[in-house]
Amino acid sequence: MAPKQEIVITGVGVVSPIGIGNEAFWTSLREGRSGVHYLDLFGQSDLPVAFGADVADFEPKHYVRPRKSLKVMSRDIQLAFAAADLACAEAGTRENPIDPERLGIVFGSEMITCELSELVAAYRSCIVDGEFDFSRWGEAFMAEMYPLWMLKYLPNMPACHIGIAQDARGPNNSLTLGDVSSLSAVTEAIRVIERGQADAMIAGGAGSRIHPASWVRWEVYELSQRSDAPAAASRPFDAQRDGMVNGEGAGAFLLESRRHAEARGTRILARVLGHASAFEPCRNGQAPQGRAIRHAIRRALDDAGLAPSDIGHVNANGASTTLDDRIEARAIHEVLGDVAVTAPKSFFGNLGAGSGAVEMAASVLALNQGLVPHTLNYQTPDPNCPVRVIHTEPAAAESPTALVLNHTIFGQAVAIALGAAE
Repeated sequence: MAPKQEIVITGVGVVSPIGIGNEAFWTSLREGRSGVHYLDLFGQSDLPVAFGADVADFEPKHYVRPRKSLKVMSRDIQLAFAAADLACAEAGTRENPIDPERLGIVFGSEMITCELSELVAAYRSCIVDGEFDFSRWGEAFMAEMYPLWMLKYLPNMPACHIGIAQDARGPNNSLTLGDVSSLSAVTEAIRVIERGQADAMIAGGAGSRIHPASWVRWEVYELSQRSDAPAAASRPFDAQRDGMVNGEGAGAFLLESRRHAEARGTRILARVLGHASAFEPCRNGQAPQGRAIRHAIRRALDDAGLAPSDIGHVNANGASTTLDDRIEARAIHEVLGDVAVTAPKSFFGNLGAGSGAVEMAASVLALNQGLVPHTLNYQTPDPNCPVRVIHTEPAAAESPTALVLNHTIFGQAVAIALGAAE
C-alpha cells in the first residue's frame, strides 16, 4: 500500500462574533472577550431569548466581489465567502497560484433561512378580509418575489460563489450535516487530496442562527435563559449550565499536500494527522449515549498513529447543554483520560454549520502559539462531566497536538487530529 499523503493547512480564515481575521480572533481568545450580548436585530420581538452572538462589525462589501453578487447572497453565504477569501489570502494563492484544475472546494452549510422582509409582500397579498388565505399562496408567492431569490438560500451556493471567486475548477461539493457540517467538509477535502483528485482544497463551513425562524427551528436544542448576564450564558461543562447560545460565523482553510505546499513555497500552519467520523443510531427518540464520540476519537487516533497520551488538548464540542456536555465529557475521559479540554463555544455560542471550522481555527492558531485557549464561564465543576477544563486563562500546551471534536444530538460525530507545523 502506498504511504498516505501528508496533508497540511496553509491558510486559515475566520469571520466570527469575537473577531474577523486571525489576529482579532486570537486576541479575543487570549484575552477572554465574549461575543455574546443582547441582540437588537428584530425590533420588538416575542422571542424568549433576546441574546446571542452576531458578527456585528461585518461589512460584506469589503469582501464580496463582484459586489453585484450580494444580490444573490444570504448572510451565510457572505460569511462563507469572506472566510474563504481570508484563508486563500493567508495561503498566498495570488502570489503563488495553484493550478485551477487542481484546486477544489468542500463547504459545510445548513438550511439557510429566508429573510422575513422578503416574504412580507407575498404574505400580505394572501390576506383576504383580515385572514390569511392559503389557497392564494402558490400564485401570489412567485408574483411578489425577486426572480432569483432562491439562489440566496440554496446550501450549495457558498461553495459555488467561492469556486467562482477563487477560480477553483476542481471537485466542488457541499455538505449539510448540521453541527458537524464543517468538520465533515474538512475530512472530505482531505480524502479528495489523498485520492489524488486535487492538490489543494478550500474547506470549511458557515452558519447563521441569528434569525427568528432559526430560533424556532432549533428549539429542539436546549437554549440558555440567562438573560441577566448574556456573556455568562454559554458555560460548557459547568455545573450551572442551562443551555446553548445561538450565534453566527464562518471558518475556512486551505488544505494542501505537503509536497504541493512546499513546491509553492508557502508557510505551513499545521498538519492534519488523522480524522474519523462515526454515527450512533438513536431510535424512538432516544438520546445519544456517546458511542459515536468514543468511536470517532479512537479511529482518529488510529488514523494518526497516536496514543491517547500524545494529545495536547481536546477542542470540545461543548454546546453548554445538560445532556450533550455530559455524554461528551464522559467519552473524552474514557478514551483520553485527564487531557486538557477547551470549549470555544463559551466565547460565541453555537454557529451551526460554521461551528466546527471556527473552533478548529482556534486550535490551529493555538498550536502556533504553544497554548491551549481557556474556556469562559467555567466556575463550578460538574461531577457528571469528568474532564479537565482549561479556564481562567490560556495554558501552556503539554504536547504540540490537538483533537477537534463535533457531534450532534442526532448521533453524528467527527474528530480531527492536528499537529503543529514541522
